[in-house]
Amino acid sequence: MMDEHEFQKRCDTAFESLLRRLQDAGDAHGFEVEGGSGKLEVLFEDAEETRFVISPNAPVRQIWISALTTSFKLSWSDAAQTFVLDKTGETLMQLMGRILTEQLGNPVTV
Repeated sequence: MMDEHEFQKRCDTAFESLLRRLQDAGDAHGFEVEGGSGKLEVLFEDAEETRFVISPNAPVRQIWISALTTSFKLSWSDAAQTFVLDKTGETLMQLMGRILTEQLGNPVTV
């Protein structure tokens, strides 16, 4: 298991890339992205004011995503060199694309 410093470094890199990609997708698909306090939030302009929250969980060395009434927990994969959802094998970017597509009803690539 990686130490906390290494986790934070990998997490920061993943979040920087994810933020840029989400901002681009948000411009194209009409949602907002906010970053701060070590987490990212994706905000949708719908009746329920839906929000996805992406945050690091350092004690267990995972990135957690709360979206679509589900908690997705991604762990670092040495093979993929990124955070991956163990259950499906999806990378962080693939998972975000899938859940954004489900939320919006239009194909979204992250």
